[in-house]
Amino acid sequence: MRAKWMVIGAVVALCTAFLGAGYRENDAAYPTLFIERVTAVDKALEKALHTVDAQDPATENGRAIILASLHEARLAVKRADLWLRYLDPVGYRSINGPLPVEWESEAYEKNGRPHKRTGAGLILAELHMTDEEHPTREALRSLLAPAQEAVQRYKGLSAKLAQPDHFLFCERLQILNLAAIYTTGFECPDADRLVPELEALLSAGLEAHAAFNATYPSTPITPEHQRLYSAALEFVQAAPNDADAFDRYTFLRNHVAPLYRSVQDMIARYGVRSSSTVDYALSPTERELFSKGLYSAQDGKGVFAQVTDAADLKRLEELGRQLYFDPLLSGNGQRSCASCHSSAMAFTDTTRATPIVFDHQGTLDRNAPTLINADLNHLLMHDGRHAHLRAQAHAVISDAREMGGEMTAVIDRVQRSPEYVKGFTPLLKYTPRLTGIGPHHVLSAITYFYTRQSTGLSPFDRAMQGKAAAPAEVVHGFNLFMGKAECATCHFVPHFNGVKPPYGSNEFEVIGTPADTAYTALSEDRGRFDALPEPEMDHAFRTGGLRNIARTAPYMHNGVFRTLRQTIDHYNNGGGAGRGLDVPNQTLSSDSLHLSETEKRALEAFMISLNEDLPVVTVPVKLPACTAESMARRKVGGEY
Repeated sequence: MRAKWMVIGAVVALCTAFLGAGYRENDAAYPTLFIERVTAVDKALEKALHTVDAQDPATENGRAIILASLHEARLAVKRADLWLRYLDPVGYRSINGPLPVEWESEAYEKNGRPHKRTGAGLILAELHMTDEEHPTREALRSLLAPAQEAVQRYKGLSAKLAQPDHFLFCERLQILNLAAIYTTGFECPDADRLVPELEALLSAGLEAHAAFNATYPSTPITPEHQRLYSAALEFVQAAPNDADAFDRYTFLRNHVAPLYRSVQDMIARYGVRSSSTVDYALSPTERELFSKGLYSAQDGKGVFAQVTDAADLKRLEELGRQLYFDPLLSGNGQRSCASCHSSAMAFTDTTRATPIVFDHQGTLDRNAPTLINADLNHLLMHDGRHAHLRAQAHAVISDAREMGGEMTAVIDRVQRSPEYVKGFTPLLKYTPRLTGIGPHHVLSAITYFYTRQSTGLSPFDRAMQGKAAAPAEVVHGFNLFMGKAECATCHFVPHFNGVKPPYGSNEFEVIGTPADTAYTALSEDRGRFDALPEPEMDHAFRTGGLRNIARTAPYMHNGVFRTLRQTIDHYNNGGGAGRGLDVPNQTLSSDSLHLSETEKRALEAFMISLNEDLPVVTVPVKLPACTAESMARRKVGGEY
């Protein structure tokens, strides 16, 4: 309690100091604080560079002194974090980038070629000091100099603070990062620093609230929000300085999730809009952090995006349901979407590692991923080659090894079905630029049907929304997932996929997936490299979502693992590299996680708690008649 009153007292004192100094609306308290924080980062980086020049990083003493200067600079960055990520996310990569090279496609530009983002700064400098056997001054300077250059750009951004609108979006982004990044090891190389850095970030946030309210009293950070923020800081201050012991479950459920509701309420109250593309995908109104509506990655309606009438939406879903189970889409009238993505098996195929090839000559190279929550990804397929659901569906139908279809023939068959024509005709008014029933109508109906199955919540969601309590083993598993097991450094809250805050792009990872469970060889599939032939992408695959994971075995792109335990063991043993395979660009650490049997069981319990309430799908009793002779005897769901 004493810590709580000290925090609240400090906030009150700071507000009093600002207001007592005579600050009025549009006075300089808040912009001045911004400049002070950015200047502090600049000075800390300069000090780190001087330390590098003065010390020998190859000696034990020199290494310790340099690491201490890097830690000091990281604390300065945390105190300025509120602004840094939002105002210039590209510049932030030079200050605190987690990877030397990242290839990214942002939500608003994902149709183009991914951007190459070069990282530098404190994370990579610290990793160089701790992971390299012979760290050098030259390498450290090459990482820290770009960081100091990037900081100079921020000094010119103070004009953006002349209006209050941006602040709540800075705050919202930071709250998201508290949930999904800052409470994991994603960007904190030294686990012992996680709690101190959280404390520095939250303390600095309270000071920013006070300065903001002094400058913009007509749109203040509400007392309730400041109370929630103070409580979050109090929780961190009371936590042991041990990353493995930090209770992420309670922190997110009782503190971060309520803060997210609060900031969304203030955004709605003041009617402000983000002027940045960084949070392009985020819902402007969704209050729950653990909600399917938190961000938007795909629109399952496709060309029917403007349809809101309940009767027409029901008609569209029914058309999609019929088409999904109709082998009319395939080249031989014997295969449907449901052949490889069975609604009885969470819209995947749990009976085999990979589906049968269209001509029955062998099996496909890749596992059929579940279609549940496919719309939570910006890039689709294991290699991310498609940016839109319709493009993915079209590719699968047209692929000679999958469905062997041809869209011109498919549309001809649909048009030769009186029932399909009758169903689509009332919907054509929504697509006046498209003449007659065409590919986009058929594909949009299918994607609307299966994305409608992605609306369910899990027991863990309800717990995080404060509507239920999670069992102790699930809580333990989640805390391991976010901490010691390092799962959350790639599978981000709240959907546990590779879409990281602010949920604008998909990540791809190299984990050394083997060709077999004996690890005799690396899988020959080069993954993302096939779609983006860059060295970093060789054997990289899109990080899949873990919702309903207990229902969707087998696992990995090639279905090599039949059980969750086999999959956990793969990560626990350091991936392919940890098992002796040659994976020079593996992004997963090759070190063992040293998980006990009890911890593995807890991880499984947590992942089972991500099973969602899936709708019951009614399989059509019969298919719409079609006058095409080759389609006369087709069967519901196909034959193989």
